[in-house]
Amino acid sequence: MHYLDLADGSDFVKGISAFDVQAKAKGVYVLSGVSSFPVLTAAVLRAITDGLKVTSVNVGIAPSPYAGVGFNVVRAIASYAGKRVRLLREDKQTTGYAITEARHFTVAPPGRLPLRNLRFTLVDVPDLVLVPELWPEMKSFWVGAGPVPDILHRMLSGLAWLVRLGLLPSLTPFSRLFFIAINILRWGAHRGGMIVHAEGARADGEKVTRSWHLLAEGDDGPFIPSMAIEAILRKDLAGNPPAHGAGPATGAVTLSDYDALFAKRTIYTGRREITASTAPMPLYHTLLGDAWHALPEQLRVMHDVTTVKSASGTSSVERGKSPLARLAAACFRFPPAAETCPVNVRFVIENGHELWERQFGDTRFSSVQSSGRGRSEWLMVERFGLLSFAMALVAENDRLKLVLRRWNILGLPMPLFLAPRSEASESVKNGLFHFDVRISHPLTGLIVRYRGELRPDP
Repeated sequence: MHYLDLADGSDFVKGISAFDVQAKAKGVYVLSGVSSFPVLTAAVLRAITDGLKVTSVNVGIAPSPYAGVGFNVVRAIASYAGKRVRLLREDKQTTGYAITEARHFTVAPPGRLPLRNLRFTLVDVPDLVLVPELWPEMKSFWVGAGPVPDILHRMLSGLAWLVRLGLLPSLTPFSRLFFIAINILRWGAHRGGMIVHAEGARADGEKVTRSWHLLAEGDDGPFIPSMAIEAILRKDLAGNPPAHGAGPATGAVTLSDYDALFAKRTIYTGRREITASTAPMPLYHTLLGDAWHALPEQLRVMHDVTTVKSASGTSSVERGKSPLARLAAACFRFPPAAETCPVNVRFVIENGHELWERQFGDTRFSSVQSSGRGRSEWLMVERFGLLSFAMALVAENDRLKLVLRRWNILGLPMPLFLAPRSEASESVKNGLFHFDVRISHPLTGLIVRYRGELRPDP
């Protein structure tokens, strides 16, 4: 009979090819590893590396903390934690150490609220063996997992180091304890994701970096590993079955097959590309990527700043009345309360940053906006003097929302629960660019809210 499995053991998935002759003789297909690893990985790479000579690939998967993890999966991870893993690195077949090697990635589909910048550690999956064989020019390939809560992940890494150093033979005896811990100690956002990050060069030698991002909300993420099987069966029922024979399933499903299944659930994907020769784009265009083009024209025009731009309009201003709210507003030089007042905003590009100079009536205040780096990757960072706030640009229902994700004082990261509450959005009303910004804090209540409309100056 035809055979499909979701195995993720490298030797098993690769070894299924031993049955190729028999499968062809019997007229059946036998496919192994029909899961996110390695089928989705291979499908994504075929889509995003078209026209590239691929040199380096990093893959990361970040499950939701509320995604139920089976005991067999936990036991498999415990069995190889701290052990040697076959790895292609700097054009050499070498080894790494599972769960101890770490890298950081941000899963950020354009226009969506990204996952937080997460720590991923090396995992033993079939991709490490199979994918480099599909792209012979590849020099480095790495796959990691970024489970949360991070404290449990770091504890697992610490124990894996004991195995790596030879102080423990294996973590397998602790499998049951790990299983209980990760299925009880769960907190954080109920969302997961995946990232595939590829570097390469075009035929003319131009270096290109492309990445594919997937975000799964709520309970939909755990359905992804079985989607490749659904795609294969649907193609078979439509008269397009896989070729007879036995082997890994890396070529059986395309990314478009996945996209059709993602569309039925709250699963969102997007791509980003960076090239050395690309002309500098406006800050918001760079961060929003393809989602930029879906914004209303009035929003794109306002943020299409390459040198200097100004805009004028009117606004209403509300101010908090508590002493702490008045003090906070005075520190930031926010405007006084007014039912309506004239507004002028001047945008100036300086050293790749955007200086925003705002004038409400006779009151002026300014901030500097820039593209985030490191833990604030793909976020817009706005600096008011000693304070910096990293915000996600979320395109939603013809509106652009700015959602606070990180903040710091003098470069020192601060807990998010201590941050001012910011509710900021941009939209179109009566054919004009409309802004609505509300800033508050649990200790002060409302600090300031200003909303109004702007027109670009000639």
